[in-house]
Amino acid sequence: MPIVKVLVLAIVQGLAELLPVSSSAHVVVAERLLGMDPTSPQMTLLLVMLHTGTMFAVIVYFWNQWKRTYFASGDAFQRFLVRVVWATLLTAVVGYPIVKVIEKTLFRGSSKAEIEQLFGRLDLVAPALAAAGVLILLAGLLESRRMLAQERVYGESVTMRQAGIMGIIQGLCLPFRGFSRSGATISTGMLAGASKDRAERFSFAMAVVLTPAVVGKEALRLLKASHEAAAAGAPIDLHGSIATSLLGAVFSFLAGLIALRWLSSWLEEGRWYLFGIYCLVASGVVLYLHHLGY
Repeated sequence: MPIVKVLVLAIVQGLAELLPVSSSAHVVVAERLLGMDPTSPQMTLLLVMLHTGTMFAVIVYFWNQWKRTYFASGDAFQRFLVRVVWATLLTAVVGYPIVKVIEKTLFRGSSKAEIEQLFGRLDLVAPALAAAGVLILLAGLLESRRMLAQERVYGESVTMRQAGIMGIIQGLCLPFRGFSRSGATISTGMLAGASKDRAERFSFAMAVVLTPAVVGKEALRLLKASHEAAAAGAPIDLHGSIATSLLGAVFSFLAGLIALRWLSSWLEEGRWYLFGIYCLVASGVVLYLHHLGY
């Protein structure tokens, strides 16, 4: 894969990661425009590694906040650990069955049923973006009312109830490219009564915990595809794909650090609804690209 294309995808991922606009949807659209197949094992691994790169950027960016909240004391860390384990468990309980149901129904009779085969379908990305946009708009309206009424809730961590709801929503996001994980989880946290700052910190912490499992899953998928391709006489350049993915992770880490500093001002209180509007507009653009044949 040309390095220039990897760099373009890394920049797209870096710019979109902090914002609740589904970075994976933007990367999928970019892959389509670049003539690439987002559903191939090489591309899904690259996408996951791009996420991994920006997740490390997120850790660097949020580390001081996390130290002041989640790692301030042994008791604070214990409360955080219980909540993040609870949320991640609910993510698995909700997300895994949905993936299996989709694979068993939409791919009935297919010799190879994998949820990743849907990741490149812009006709599915568009409504997922729209759904995320509506959810963000609702949370943004609630945030504006709280600000006007001066009833904002402050605190260092989300409650068990809020963590559980965010974990469930994260599970719903897993099968669908375009249903922004951060946008959906932060918005539901806000709708459940958490302040945006608390919901945002916990949302990105959940993502950091989830990322290694997703990377491992896609690495195994690529390995399996490599064996199948070799048996069919059309081997995949496994080492090249892994090297490209690692390079993409480095690029996305650097792009993410730059983007986090540049875009942080957009996360000022009272502007959350703007991301909902953006997602709705982006949904229309993606649907139009699908109409054009991408």
